[in-house]
Amino acid sequence: MNSSCSSNQTRNDKPGSYRKTVAAKWVAASLAGVLWIMPVIGSEPMQFRQGFSSIAEAASSFTATKVSEEIITSGATKLKYKYTVTRSGSKATGLADVIRVDLNNPYVSIDVMTGKNGKLTTRQSTGGMAKETGAVAAVNGDYFNTGGEGAPIGGEVSGGTLVSTPSQLNGLYAFALTTDRKPIIDQFSFEGTITAADGSQLTLAGINKGAYNPEGGASTYSHVNAAYIYTDAWTALERPKNSSTSPTEVLVENGIITQISSRNTALPIAVPAGAYILRTHGTAAQFVADHLQVGQPLTAAYSLRSAATGETIDPANLQMMIGGHTILVDQGKAAAFSRSVSSIGGYRARTALGYSQDGRYAYIVAVEKNDSSSGMSLSELQSFMTSVGVYKGLNLDGGGSTTMVDRPLAETETILSFDTEYGTEQRSIVNGVGVYTNAPQGEVKGIKISGSSVLLIGQKASYTLKGYDTYYNPIDVASGNPSWKSSSSSVSVSGGEATAVKPGTAAVTATSGSVSASTTVTVLGGDDLTRLTAGTVNGPLKAGTSIPVPITAVVKNGASISVPDSAVKWEFVGFKGSVQGGKLTVNSVNAGVMTGYAIARYDGFSTAIVLTTAAATPWEDFENVAYPIAFTTNNPAVLGTASITAGSEDHAGSKVLNLSYDMTAGTGKMYAYAQFNGTAGKSVPAAATSMSLDVMGDKSLNWLRAEFTDAGGATVYVDLAKTIDWTGWKKLDIDLSGSGMKFPAALKRLYVVNVEEGQDERAKTGTVAFDNISFTMPSLSSEAGLPTGTASMTIGQKTLTVNGTKKAIDSAPLVQNGTTYVPIRYVLDAFGGSASWDPVTRKIMVLRGSKALDLTVNKKEFVLNGVRQSAEVAPLLLQGRTLVPLRLVSEQLGLTVKWEQETKTVTIES
Repeated sequence: MNSSCSSNQTRNDKPGSYRKTVAAKWVAASLAGVLWIMPVIGSEPMQFRQGFSSIAEAASSFTATKVSEEIITSGATKLKYKYTVTRSGSKATGLADVIRVDLNNPYVSIDVMTGKNGKLTTRQSTGGMAKETGAVAAVNGDYFNTGGEGAPIGGEVSGGTLVSTPSQLNGLYAFALTTDRKPIIDQFSFEGTITAADGSQLTLAGINKGAYNPEGGASTYSHVNAAYIYTDAWTALERPKNSSTSPTEVLVENGIITQISSRNTALPIAVPAGAYILRTHGTAAQFVADHLQVGQPLTAAYSLRSAATGETIDPANLQMMIGGHTILVDQGKAAAFSRSVSSIGGYRARTALGYSQDGRYAYIVAVEKNDSSSGMSLSELQSFMTSVGVYKGLNLDGGGSTTMVDRPLAETETILSFDTEYGTEQRSIVNGVGVYTNAPQGEVKGIKISGSSVLLIGQKASYTLKGYDTYYNPIDVASGNPSWKSSSSSVSVSGGEATAVKPGTAAVTATSGSVSASTTVTVLGGDDLTRLTAGTVNGPLKAGTSIPVPITAVVKNGASISVPDSAVKWEFVGFKGSVQGGKLTVNSVNAGVMTGYAIARYDGFSTAIVLTTAAATPWEDFENVAYPIAFTTNNPAVLGTASITAGSEDHAGSKVLNLSYDMTAGTGKMYAYAQFNGTAGKSVPAAATSMSLDVMGDKSLNWLRAEFTDAGGATVYVDLAKTIDWTGWKKLDIDLSGSGMKFPAALKRLYVVNVEEGQDERAKTGTVAFDNISFTMPSLSSEAGLPTGTASMTIGQKTLTVNGTKKAIDSAPLVQNGTTYVPIRYVLDAFGGSASWDPVTRKIMVLRGSKALDLTVNKKEFVLNGVRQSAEVAPLLLQGRTLVPLRLVSEQLGLTVKWEQETKTVTIES
């Protein structure tokens, strides 16, 4: 593009250039969750809601404490903070991450990352853009119309090139860096003109913009009677879509007009490299007809204007600029919101940009919302930003978009800094903020060991030695043939491969030349676990059966670790079997046994797989459905269908339940139900401990649930998937043991939920399908045949009365500190089950029905079906007899205990 340039105009010879280093009847869009409707010409306009929110007072109890500080590269440091805040009288905690960039350091820079290959209308994840451009750290960027082509709502400058102009929307701020590295946060407007060969001029409305509703101007519609430039940064063929206008377009190559379309007709081409298309409508299109001809020169000139100073800014004098939303912090204090924030309320993941009072530091802020962090409100974000040194700052597009990646010291690739609201799933977005290094290679400054810091007994792990130079960038040290050693017998190490031997800690040290590094490796014992689970919790008790039983341990900090086969000891009750390669095989079943147990122990911590003659019971495969299935919803604007159809892919040749939904016309929390058998549902006849089903996902990121009505009339909701983050068929295994459901029950609905918070981040249309629903109902066999009735014992008496028949026992129940203790063997004799005693570990393993209970003498903690729990009292060992707390054990085994104070009698019922 050719352009003239004066003091108030800017030269932009290559719009949209990219550096590696660096119409329907109704048009619906959303900005941060606010619905924004653009009618076609002639309809009554519905304006995007605008208003100024007073500062929501942040809780005075807000505190933030730095928990870690890590250098990413020379001039860029990642700081992690833990914050605590009181909300409505309750304390909430969370984590926030800050990348602090030293703008005085010549080896570090900040720039905008855009889509794929630096192009608009392409969209890519934050991590993908960081990898493509070589960023050492990055976060998501500007707000965008999720229903549009993929262009930012705010302005964008990258490497001095104006990629996209600010939208004419009140109160939107942007963050910029000048070429002399001065940070600016301000509101910017765009000014530009096109000059024809005859000297006539036409006002430009913007560059590379999607359709929107301007505010505060003469036009309700962005592209009516307006002229826009589209550069080769805009890859979409529509410029833009859903504008409610028909364009006349002009192709300009090397400053010369080479094509002009027919009136009200777009050029059927993408913008050629280095060229631009002038897109006009109405009065602007008349200007084209009156003043422009193929072969004539056409000149463009434009600039940005600062709202704070009124001065024009040449984009070539900006290193970068990225748009945002409301101002958050000004002069080190919480600022009044410059734009309505009603649509971005609640406690969410957040992203923000700011700078220090002296302009030396830029702060890139990301607040986590995941299992470890509660997210923040905008007012809490203001408090956080001021507490970490932000003098002026603005809000970026947060919620499900919030994503930070960074390159750990000595590593060569960036990784996700924390789980997003969707786990490890990263949303595809239009742009982001990248941090880059241009430092030369320095000398070796340090080395570090990469590898797992936590191991389980028997687990092997590989460790690598990586180095970083004087600029904290990665440098190769592996070629130095490092030597390795371990400080304790808990871990053995050879050539970088470590083996966990026994519980404890060890310092694993590597030495390369004159430098060495150590890392602490902890080998976990049974006492470090809170849960031990098998990949399959129930199975069929039948010779020849083979089921997968990978064992997973959950440690006290919540992390899950796969337990190696070599670390698990197996015991089989009621059958003979073996476990190899993570698979349990039933070799033979003992005569008369209906319930068997495969007990897995890791350093004394146990879990059990219950095998029964019932096992997983097929419940519905949709091949011969004899009851009605219907689509229902909570919102009349939500449309959809629920029907039995032919399956696809893995389920071709099978019938499936297909649920399609369209929520685009709805608002608020929306549901799409596949309803079984009217309001009655379909019966689940016996107590189910788990459920499995095949689900074809649509990667909508919506919530998938099931609704039951139990025997007591209560509605029970079961999560099938918190986010539908897959496509194609996938088997889901759902644990029902903690649902509190009373059986028999009925499955009433399978359904998709689109919650209101962050709704613009999820698909409003989609199709899911279901097949092969099964329930594991161990009560059909594992509880079957267990004795029922009543048993009673009197304190101090060595007798037990079962269903009216008295028998002698060799140990009397006793009361100690208000707790009744009994010999468990006699309770199990009366009501079924078995108990085993290990004199070495002083543990009692009790098995009854679908329950496996592990107790330890003098310990209040117990393990039930692989989950560590805490009791008020512990088992005792008295005179060589093991006595257990009666109420604890009986209630955990599904028995009812009653106490008669006057006669000192305990009654147990089943």
